[in-house]
Amino acid sequence: MLTENQARDAVIVALDCDRERAFELARLLEGKASWVKVGMTLFFRYGPSIVDEMRDHGLKVFLDLKVHDIPFQVKGAVRSAALTGADIISIHGLGTSAMVAAAREGAEEAAQITGRDRCRLVAISVLTSMSAESLVEIGVSGTVEEEVARLATLSYGAGADGIVCSPREASSMRALLGPDALIVTPGIRPAGSEVGDQVRIATPAAALAAGASKLVIGRPIAQAADPAFALDSVVSELLGA
Repeated sequence: MLTENQARDAVIVALDCDRERAFELARLLEGKASWVKVGMTLFFRYGPSIVDEMRDHGLKVFLDLKVHDIPFQVKGAVRSAALTGADIISIHGLGTSAMVAAAREGAEEAAQITGRDRCRLVAISVLTSMSAESLVEIGVSGTVEEEVARLATLSYGAGADGIVCSPREASSMRALLGPDALIVTPGIRPAGSEVGDQVRIATPAAALAAGASKLVIGRPIAQAADPAFALDSVVSELLGA
């Protein structure tokens, strides 16, 4: 049985919006939310200061940049991103074990500079907007589950702290990677929510029961008429599961 604090710590509110709305949400959710996701939409427009500003509201930050490049560039990019104070940073599992290992080195260097705990790294496996047909389109012949498992094994073995996968793969990934892996699941839709462009989805309670560590929830909270009430409803669902 989860405590309320544990339930709130499991939810990451995705701020896929402009700066004004992001800060409005931070104010509305202050004291209720534990985590927010800062993605490309915000970070590329407003820069690293957005992370510090979210932390000023008492929020931990998942910096979802999906870093993917040659190992040298990724090491520097993750080091720079970690220096912003981000608590979790995403990289791409497709970048090879050498790239993941370089990302880990960058995160460790940032921790030495700041004196803070090392930010955790999660590797993107297969985006929640993708299906089996999508994989065929890009030349991957295996199933979604096989590709997620392949990238998870590669990334976790090379130094990532966990992976990003859909809630449909959370159970198998927990079994594969063990109890300490950080499993972040987008594609979370509370009952009655619109599906949107994600195809491999689940409810918050189902995802957590399957083995997810963190649930990324965007529009159902961020676009709700009362975001704080929407978040409380998700927390209540998790506590009643």
